[in-house]
Parts: sequence; C-alpha cells; structure tokens
Amino acid sequence: MRVDLFDFELPPELIALRPARPRDAARLLLVNGEGPFKDLTVRDLPGLLRAGDVLVFNDTRVIPAQLEGRRGDAKIGATLHKRIDLRRWHAFVRNAKRLRIGDTVDFAAGVQTLVEARHDDGSLTLAFLGDELVEVLLERAGQMPLPPYIAGKRPTDDADRSDYQTMFASKDGAVAAPTAALHFTPELLAGLKAAGVGHKTLTLHVGAGTFLPVKAEDTEAHRMHAEWGTISADVAGRLNAVRKNGNRVIAVGTTSLRLLESAARADGTIGEFAGDTAIFITPGYRFRAVDGLMTNFHLPKSTLFMLVSAMMGLERMQAAYAHAIGGGYRFYSYGDASLLLPQV
Repeated sequence: MRVDLFDFELPPELIALRPARPRDAARLLLVNGEGPFKDLTVRDLPGLLRAGDVLVFNDTRVIPAQLEGRRGDAKIGATLHKRIDLRRWHAFVRNAKRLRIGDTVDFAAGVQTLVEARHDDGSLTLAFLGDELVEVLLERAGQMPLPPYIAGKRPTDDADRSDYQTMFASKDGAVAAPTAALHFTPELLAGLKAAGVGHKTLTLHVGAGTFLPVKAEDTEAHRMHAEWGTISADVAGRLNAVRKNGNRVIAVGTTSLRLLESAARADGTIGEFAGDTAIFITPGYRFRAVDGLMTNFHLPKSTLFMLVSAMMGLERMQAAYAHAIGGGYRFYSYGDASLLLPQV
C-alpha cells in the first residue's frame, strides 16, 4: 500500500510534552467497529470491558539509553536500540560519519565505547569498555531516551525517569516505553479487578527502530528492526483459556499486540515465545491472538498508525483521528489513549 495513504495533519500544539496527572485522568476515545465514537477517560475502562476479559501488558523497563559524548572535536550522540550481548549494543548514532571502526567514543562520567561495526541501516555496534556492568554505566552516563518530538521541544529532566516508566516495568532492556500502559495506576487496576477483568504480562524490549518514520513510498519496501521478546508457557496457556471460554484478550499497547501476534499459531492459539520479532502489520493482516487494543495516538505515516488501521480499517481510523484532533486530544507518548474494539 502507498505510505501516503496513512498521512494526516496534526497541529503541533496537540503533541503532549508531559503526561496527564494523575495518569488515569487521561482522555480515552472508544472506537468500535461501527457507530459513533465515545469521548471518555481512562478511568472509565472498567465499565467498557466484560468480566472475564484479560488485559495484556508489556513489563519491559526503559533504560537510560541516550548518550552524549565526543570523539576528538566531534560531538557524538548515541541511542541504543537493541542489545547484542552483555557489553555490545546496536545504536543509532548522530554524527556517525565522524566515526570509524576501532574508534573510541568518550561519553559522560568516564563511560567509553568502542565502535565495532557499521550496518546497512546506518546503525553502529558499540562495545562498552571496562569491567562495570553496562546497566551501571548507563545509570551513570545516560538519559531517558524521550522521542524526538518531545526531546526537541524541552530537555529531559528528573521527572521523566518516573513519568516514562509504566507501573509494570520490571525487566530492563527497552529504549522506548510501552506508552499505553503509562495510563495505569494501582487504583485503576483495582477497579478492573473488581469488574472481573484480569491482566497478564509479557516482555518486549522496545527498540528505537519501532518509531522511525517510514521512508519508503510503499509499505512493501519497509523493513522493521527486530526486537527481543518473551511470552511464558503459563501466560500463553492462560490467554488461550480466556479465549476458549468466549472472553477477550485485549492488548495494552502495540508492543504487546505485536508480540502476541508473533507468537500466534495458525489456529489462533498463542504459543510460548522467546526470540526476535520484526512483525510488520498493515491493512489486510488477519489478527489471530487479540480481540482489541488500547493504544495512544500515533504519528502520521508510522508503522503504528498502519497497525491500528489494520485492526479497524483505514477509513475508520482516519475518522477517529480527525475526531480526536477536532476534540483536542493529546497525541503521542505522553498523550491520551484510544480503545479499539473491532467487535463489541
């Protein structure tokens, strides 16, 4: 499909630079397969789901993966996006043309990396030098990797260290937050439990490549960056039982959805999973593992807007986004949410 079909105009003042406070006070747009849209808040979620439904969250934790440093007189910026092993990461690097294989880059607080390889997508392999754990080095020298549409408008600060983590964050490794889950609070989770709505977690370490703009003119020419994820046998079995009993599996965030669909078998059951996924979901895709999606509002011509258009239909999502823009909904990572239910 032509990528420009997924374009739309967004007033820049609708890009959220801070999250709603409290988190579950964010607005929520209910989008069913047909009928009028409903303007609600995230706190209304327990009344929108059915007893027996299960929400699936991504429990990845964002690491301070944004680094600023120098190579000689050249300023170098690095955003880690996928771990290779204990000391090496793939990274997107600003001013990478000033680096050669074998160069050492000096980052803040005495952290150094060695440039080991250059890849076709423009990224580099960086190896962290020394004996300290890379996690310790990043906590010392790194910053939270806010998306460029936020970082370009204000500096990262201490508030982002907590604001850009979900209440489920427990597994280090993401360089971008699973932002739909940012809206959840212990109080909201208690309300969902009281309504008979359960929840489970999986892990997908979100990489920066997920949010890169699609530069190809046709979706067939776009290639996703791989991300690592895991679904336990226990979680897979429980989710299969939910659907067998006639209840719904609702993914919270596109990251949860993409991993569930990566683990789905041809018969729609979910299998145990551990490994990389580079699934790219566009209109025409047949969803096998999920019955709905809670997600934030995404960038024009992004793979994530293509994904929601695959679930609800392109015209339906174009209308939903026009409604959201007209109603002043806040967009992107710190913005408001939508609940997509193709079949009520």
